[in-house]
Amino acid sequence: MTFAAALAGFATSLSLILAIGAQNAFVLRQGLLRLHVLPLCLFCAISDAVLIAAGVAGFGAISTALPAFPRLMALAGAAFLTAYGASRLHAAWTGHSALAPAAAAPGLAATLATAAAFTWLNPHVYLDTLGLIGAVSTQFVGAERVAFGLGATAASFVFFFGLGFGARLLAPLLASAAAWRLLDTAIGATMWVLAAGLLTGAV
Repeated sequence: MTFAAALAGFATSLSLILAIGAQNAFVLRQGLLRLHVLPLCLFCAISDAVLIAAGVAGFGAISTALPAFPRLMALAGAAFLTAYGASRLHAAWTGHSALAPAAAAPGLAATLATAAAFTWLNPHVYLDTLGLIGAVSTQFVGAERVAFGLGATAASFVFFFGLGFGARLLAPLLASAAAWRLLDTAIGATMWVLAAGLLTGAV
């Protein structure tokens, strides 16, 4: 039964994380650039693990205890997504995109700071981990609940490492400046659509 619980956790987490979002787009882009991929994937997966553990442990009531929390996170997340989206659209417009010299590429600290903002300023991550995964985990008890949490955490590691390191397979398709401009335009537009969605729900 513990295996079935772990499988349920894996499937639940993977189904939630597969949706295209700001964090996934960022990991994909860094994977294509082959910049800080290992620490970035580790950071994203470990962040998910912390949130999943909190959800499974029963801390999904945070929004009940702090009613203003979801709205504040939505506003902060929308502001960040708007700014990052603008930076990507500007890069697409000027052509200063992934083909810039490596010396000008963001360092590890800046990359992880951006990933932290995508992760911890995204109210949907709290809904998915503290809320949905936490809620599903309540049908399991004892060792099965632990197995469910471990399965959900494993899905995050598999997904982020697969996305980050698998992205290089797309590199031949993005060998031109025009292709990178299209990618950055798509990422920038996605960020703005997500920001608009957050604002719509926050106001």
